[in-house]
Amino acid sequence: MSVNSKTKTKTKAFLATIVIGMFMMMSAVAQTSSPINVRGTVTDANGEPIIGAGILLQGTTTGVVTDYDGNFSLQTPGDGTLVISYVGYVTQTIPIQNRTTIHVTLAEDTELLEELVVIGYGTVKKNDLTGSVAAIDATKLNRGLATSASDLLAGKIAGVSIVTEGGAPGSAATIRIRGGSSMSASNDPLIVIDGVPVDNTTAINGMANPLSTIHSNDIETFTVLKDASATAIYGSRASNGVIIITTKKGQKGKMKVTYDGNVSVSTKTGTVDVMDAATFRQYLTDTFGEGSAQVNALGKTSTDWQDQIYRTAVSTDHNISAAGTISEILPYRASLGYTNENGILKTSNLERFTGTLNLTPSFFDDQLKVQLNLKGMYNTNRFADRGAINSATQFDPTQPIYSSGSSYGNGYFMSLKQDGTPIDIGLANPLAVLEQKQDESTVYRSIGNIRLNYNLPFISGLNANLNLGYDISESKGDVTIDDNSPMSWVWGSYKVGWGENSHYYQYKQNTLLDFYLNYNKTFNIHHIDLMGGYSWQRFYYKNENTYPYSQAMATSTGEQYYKDGDDYASESYVISFFGRLNYTLLDRYLLTFTLRNDGSSRFSPDNQWGLFPSAAFAWKIVNEPFMENTRGVLSDFKLRLGYGVTGQQNLGNGDYPWMGRYNYSKAGANYFFGNTKVSLIRPLAYDENLKWEETATYNIGLDYGFLNNRINGGVDLYYRKTTDLLNTVGIAAGTNFSNELLTNVGELENKGIEFTVTGRPVVTRDWDWNISYNVAFNKNRITKLTINDDPSYVGVRYGGIDGGTGNRAAIHSVNYPAGSFYVQQQVYDEAGKPIEKVYVDQNADGLINESDLIQYKKSAPDVTMGFTSQLSYKNWDVNFSLRANIGNYAYNNVQSNREASSSVYDPANWLKNRVNSASYTNFTNGQYLSSYYIQNASFLKMDNISLGYRFDRLLNAVQNGKVYFTVQNPFVITKYKGLDPEFTNDGIDNNIYPHPRVFILGLSLSF
Repeated sequence: MSVNSKTKTKTKAFLATIVIGMFMMMSAVAQTSSPINVRGTVTDANGEPIIGAGILLQGTTTGVVTDYDGNFSLQTPGDGTLVISYVGYVTQTIPIQNRTTIHVTLAEDTELLEELVVIGYGTVKKNDLTGSVAAIDATKLNRGLATSASDLLAGKIAGVSIVTEGGAPGSAATIRIRGGSSMSASNDPLIVIDGVPVDNTTAINGMANPLSTIHSNDIETFTVLKDASATAIYGSRASNGVIIITTKKGQKGKMKVTYDGNVSVSTKTGTVDVMDAATFRQYLTDTFGEGSAQVNALGKTSTDWQDQIYRTAVSTDHNISAAGTISEILPYRASLGYTNENGILKTSNLERFTGTLNLTPSFFDDQLKVQLNLKGMYNTNRFADRGAINSATQFDPTQPIYSSGSSYGNGYFMSLKQDGTPIDIGLANPLAVLEQKQDESTVYRSIGNIRLNYNLPFISGLNANLNLGYDISESKGDVTIDDNSPMSWVWGSYKVGWGENSHYYQYKQNTLLDFYLNYNKTFNIHHIDLMGGYSWQRFYYKNENTYPYSQAMATSTGEQYYKDGDDYASESYVISFFGRLNYTLLDRYLLTFTLRNDGSSRFSPDNQWGLFPSAAFAWKIVNEPFMENTRGVLSDFKLRLGYGVTGQQNLGNGDYPWMGRYNYSKAGANYFFGNTKVSLIRPLAYDENLKWEETATYNIGLDYGFLNNRINGGVDLYYRKTTDLLNTVGIAAGTNFSNELLTNVGELENKGIEFTVTGRPVVTRDWDWNISYNVAFNKNRITKLTINDDPSYVGVRYGGIDGGTGNRAAIHSVNYPAGSFYVQQQVYDEAGKPIEKVYVDQNADGLINESDLIQYKKSAPDVTMGFTSQLSYKNWDVNFSLRANIGNYAYNNVQSNREASSSVYDPANWLKNRVNSASYTNFTNGQYLSSYYIQNASFLKMDNISLGYRFDRLLNAVQNGKVYFTVQNPFVITKYKGLDPEFTNDGIDNNIYPHPRVFILGLSLSF
């Protein structure tokens, strides 16, 4: 049977059901008119039939859809009214008036293309964009347990990579737009919330993710500015892209109350595959023999230490909002949120209260528009020490959790010497690490602004805009480690049972003033949008840290109870002049010119100012006369070209790195006047000619849309080059300075391609399916790191690892991607097993040493992908989000530090557990810099899958609602041999808090 026949059969069966029902109702309800059979056709403006248009009898659930020829047939009362709708077209309401034949022409819904997109200092129609800009409606995103705004964006936009630090409540996220543009300075994008650029250069103490200030249900849209023609309006802070977050506002009308809440259960997805007690005993016996020191050090119990530190965690999240209009003149929206998230690592917890208030009144016949945005957050945290994860994978599984036979460890088991005192180089009891350390914080934060927009009466189209904003946070925290706890004997500087009792306090204040004029006018075939303004922003922060001795330590030493802390305050300023011209000719040719002049106090007076220009051109090919015959199929076809320069002033080295400064010496550099100890200070190296990093971006893009944008998307190719790259270089020995200097010496480039497609393959009366796919490829390469070419300079080594002394597994090198691994190339036997201590002699000198280290793979992915699906049938819907990284590698430090047999036993008479993978390598000694441990960490992850049911009218109070069940992180497909392929930490897998699997039951109500 053909699809057309199936549609007609289904329609006839549906109509038959309606007819029977109508006859049954006629005995009880008087009919105002006799039913008639209405036939008709639905076409577009070009006369082409519209397939699948919905024909609904107004006030009922009776309806049909058009067939492949645009035809429909419906039996209905003669005085009824038909509602005809189709995605991308304006819905029409047509009275039947006893007609039996009705032909309908639907007009295109131009609002889809003319939808306003928020950009820097203004808005622009979506189809008038000239730069690479992605805008998404946050209210329509598939949601899991989204504690932070960054959780909603993961995998949704091509070229935007978001990796959370781990599964801890409120974990920080690493956000990269088109790869990193810097090496020593910040690679984080600029975040703008309702017009306030927030400060992400200095972390908020006690708050891992600054974006968790906003409850995810309060967010309306995300706009991501990716190329320099779009970001240059923000100048010095836009080298890494811009993310603009707009929150929901009040609208005119009756008050509407909404509630969103959920309860979730988090479970671990797995554990590190270490030996259990029985296997460990057998291994030691087989390897070292009965009666050996190793076997004699075994305990008599069986403990799964990872099972002891993890738990099943229950969390909850609630948000309630009210929106409407007071006295028809004051639109408002207010919301309150509460989150209590428990982590799967015992003792980890986040409790958060959020509140927002948005007022959007207008005065003088809408000539003066006011927007007031206030956001507040109160956040408390209990941070679990991740050292417990490291200890749990190494601690002897034959030892008990508790021990009552020793006065050390507060009842927790500890490894002891023969004289009964603690072994100070042993491991800390993993459970004691969590239960005997309290790391707690309290954070208050508020972000707000008032925006005034006034239509100046003396010049038509001229607006004046004033934006006054602030971002203030206050945080305090306490870190307490119990005296005599296991960790007080094996961690820290003293290792004599003294705990810790430290306190920190931080105050941050970011204040903003923006003023700009905007002239928007159409002259016949010309349209001009001209904007120019001034911006002033101040960043201030103050830190106070105190380190009081524990009572035990004070009593033992007789020293003062409080130890000197390190208190300091700093501030910086950014002052800017900016302008932008958007010119449109014939609604086909669009030009954008942007210029921003930034002054930053982070540079010397000679280098404070940076000029950042950009230009872009767009050609709406679809609007050309020669494309007229294609408009029935082609709804959008636009070419974009862009170039721009942006700057970088977030140097990661304080607010005044160009000035001479002094710092307290480390490693015990002190001088004694009698019994009085004085800490010495030393000068820090500085470059008074330090200046902006500058990133130039070239972009070519193509936007497309078919069937009135039922299928739409875009393709972008880009090239980014950063010059005057900040790099830390060595200083000649013998100077009185520290041995490293931050200066402008490098160059780095990124190039890539992005593709996005969104479509609605199925749209019927009952079915609606919306899918979106994006893919991005990025290649990163360092082209310069030194002032003069130096063949002996291998690069900047970093990435400390566990195992050995001073080993670092990563490097920044010329002609290689930033963040490459730096290891020795492993040699394998015929069976494919790594051969211990056998590596490729790269320089053929007969020796294997540091000269044979090579740049090998990298931690950043070559390709990132995202796929989302939203399928609904009547009141039911099924949604899911998939995400993939391809070409990213990780250094598996868990394996490299747990496989060598020589590391199992310490002569101090204590044991370390071993991973089961060690049976494959069988290394005797640790091969810490072997390329064998650089493993493919590509993955395909389902972020969430959700099943929901929508309902209307409940107890005459609820207008509509939804109940849903979501599974977050249900599966990950990867070849990686570690616990979780997704983490930050420079690509080094060690001490990683694994992402949990979360089961969520939620409810949404609208009153």
